[in-house]
Amino acid sequence: MFEGVERYTYIDTRIGPLLLAGDGDSLHLLSFQSGSRVHHPRDGWRHDPQAFPEVRRQLDQYFTGRRKSFALPLVLSGTPFQNAVWTTLQTIPFGATTTYQKLAQRIGRPAAIRAVGAANGANPLPIIIPCHRVIGTNGSLTGFGGGIETKRFLLAHEGVGKETADLFQT
Repeated sequence: MFEGVERYTYIDTRIGPLLLAGDGDSLHLLSFQSGSRVHHPRDGWRHDPQAFPEVRRQLDQYFTGRRKSFALPLVLSGTPFQNAVWTTLQTIPFGATTTYQKLAQRIGRPAAIRAVGAANGANPLPIIIPCHRVIGTNGSLTGFGGGIETKRFLLAHEGVGKETADLFQT
């Protein structure tokens, strides 16, 4: 995973520092620096403090409430199943949520709820590919690589409260 990554940088955001990594043209990885799914630079990656200016700009717009979706060149290097989940995650609108069950139905694999959850958890580009918009069937904020508090913050930032969760219809 993360083949083709040549450079990386860290940016400061309202939810703490984020690691950005990719090649000269596309983003391959966005990683929280707290929570259960922290990634660190690998051998051979070159630190470039000026890298990914468009990613920085769009994330800044998102965190200041001026952007609801991202238009960035991304590289998804998962399995075909993971890539299908990650592509479908990008269709969940800002301010809406869906469940793992509905996501499994949406990709045509209604019995693959746990596999959808695993793919969601392996998302290499959280926020940009909005895995935080997936919640439990009962409305609970299930696991999140950046931590539940970060997930809660992102959903609140998008105007989703637990009692007002707008389930995205499939």
